[in-house]
Amino acid sequence: MTATPASRPLFSLVGQTALVTGSSTGLGLATARCLGLAGAKVAVNYANSRPRAEKALADLRAAGITADLFQADVSDEGEIDTMFTAIETSLGAVDIIVVNATPAQPQKPIEEYDWDFYQQMLDFFVKSPYMLARRALPGMKKRRHGRLINITSEVFQLGVSPFSAYVAAKGGQIGWSRSMARELAPFGVTVNMIAPGWIPVERHENDPQADKDAYLATVPAGRWGKPEEVGWAAAYLASREAGFVTGQSISVNGGKTVW
Repeated sequence: MTATPASRPLFSLVGQTALVTGSSTGLGLATARCLGLAGAKVAVNYANSRPRAEKALADLRAAGITADLFQADVSDEGEIDTMFTAIETSLGAVDIIVVNATPAQPQKPIEEYDWDFYQQMLDFFVKSPYMLARRALPGMKKRRHGRLINITSEVFQLGVSPFSAYVAAKGGQIGWSRSMARELAPFGVTVNMIAPGWIPVERHENDPQADKDAYLATVPAGRWGKPEEVGWAAAYLASREAGFVTGQSISVNGGKTVW
C-alpha cells in the first residue's frame, strides 16, 4: 500500500490547473467552485455574457480560489488554441479539462429538427471534446498526467424522447470518451464521464412546474440533486487518487439510472 505524503492532503488539486468550459453559470460554475476549493487554479470559460462571467469570477475569487476568465467558443478550433495560450500564460499548463459547455436543448419531434441543429449538438459534444483534447494532450503526455472529464447525461441511457439530436450527440460523446480512455491510459491520462440527471439551475427557472414535479416523482432519492454534487464528482475524478479510474461514468441522479 502506497501512503500519501503528509505534505499533500488526500484529494488535493493544489498545483493543478483546471479548465471548465461553460463555467460562468449553472453546473459549470458549481464544478469550477468545487475544483477551486480542492486547490486547483481555475480557468473560467464563457462564450457570450461578459457581465455574468465577471460576476462568476468575482464570486470564485471571494471564496479564495485562484481563477481567471477566458472567452472562447469551444466548438471553434482557433478560439480554443487562443484560449489555451492565454490560460498557459495566466495560470499554467492545463492539467484538467471538464467539458461542460452546451447550447440550448429544445425537445422536439424529429420532423421539427433540421440538420444544422443536429450538427450543433455534434459540434458541442463530439467536436469540442476532440479539439480540447488535441490541444491539451501534448503537454499532458509529456507530464504523464492529465484528466479529461466529460459531462454527459442520463438521457443516453434512458433514451429520452423527443430529444433525438441531443441524445445522439451525447451517445457520440460517451463512445469517444470510452475509446480515448483506452488510448490514453498508457500516458497517465484518464478520461471519465459524469452523467447528471435533471438538476435545476438558472436556465431552468421558467420550466413548467408540472414538468419538474413529474421528473422528481421518478427520482428514487426523493429529492433534487445539487449542482455541487456534480462538482465534487468532478473533483474526485480529477484527483491523483482517481488515477486508476478511467473510461467510467458516474451517474449523479439519485438512483434514477443504475449501470
